[in-house]
This record gives sequence, structure tokens and C-alpha cells, in this order.
Amino acid sequence: MSQKSIEDFKAVLQGGGVRPTMFQVELTFPADIVAAPTAATNDGVFLIKAASLPGSNVGSIGVPFRGRELKVSGDRTFEDWNVTVINDNSFILRNAFEEWSEKVQNHNYALGANSLGQYFSSAIVRQLDRDGQQLRAYRFEGIWPSTVAPIELSFETQNSVEDYQVTFALQYWSAIDAGDPY
Repeated sequence: MSQKSIEDFKAVLQGGGVRPTMFQVELTFPADIVAAPTAATNDGVFLIKAASLPGSNVGSIGVPFRGRELKVSGDRTFEDWNVTVINDNSFILRNAFEEWSEKVQNHNYALGANSLGQYFSSAIVRQLDRDGQQLRAYRFEGIWPSTVAPIELSFETQNSVEDYQVTFALQYWSAIDAGDPY
């Protein structure tokens, strides 16, 4: 086995590696959730400070045979998706998430949307290169906010800006290749 040099490694590591800070999230809010869904979508591009590229799991089904177990593939499941949002003075995103959550399940009554189309939406996470060009993207379908986390307030917190997390339930995701606008 030959030894590999730093030059061999450099030749394989295209573009110097992908940076976790180079991303963009585009949330699409249901049309009747906020007074200005386009403004909330546009603000989200800048104010969502953390997200993740998706994962999924394929279950395993054990089929017994003469004291052994044959593992065959089961069903695919998609884990919840989390984003961290920077709060600004307008509270436009916070308001949009709270309205969306209220549409799913009312705070005061056991009432909510009558159809999935009223609260299901979509989002795209774009992984960018150091020139801001899309390397890969993922489209999340059938998302809705299952948790809008609290904003912690404290006299002891200094030199920081408020942020909070939103957890989305999702139906599935699909990968989008570089250059594909969707």
C-alpha cells in the first residue's frame, strides 16, 4: 500500500471543501397565514441562521429462519427538520410561525385546519459554494411547524441577539442538483 501525501489529498478535495456557513433557506408560507407571506419568505433567507441538510432512515425487518434472522428493508421515515431563526424588531417571522401553528391547531379551542393543503407547505435548503453558487439543494414537502420554541429572556444575557428554534414535521424531501432552480 502506497502512502498518500498532502498533495494527493489536495487533489481530491475539490474547491477546498464545502463550508457549513454557505447555505440559504427558502421557506414558503401558506398563503393565508400571514398578511405578507412574500415578505416573511424573503426575511427568512436572511434570518434563518441555522438549518440542516436532511437525513432519512430505512427501517429493517427481521425475518426469522431456522435460528437466524434475515434483515430486509422496511419503510423509509423522515425525521423532523429544525431551523434556528434570528429575531428582529418586526417579529415578522415569529408572527408568521405563530399564525401557522395556530392554523394547524388553535391555541384556545380544539379546532384547526380542515384540509392538509391549508397548512402543508414546502422549503428549500441550498448548499452554496464560496462564490454563492448552488452546489446542491433539498426540497422539503408537506412541512408544518410542530414546535415554535420559546425565546429565552434574561438580564444576564449580553452581547447577543434573540433567536429561537422551529421544528417542522415533514412528509418527505428530494434532492435537487446544482443549477436546478427548484
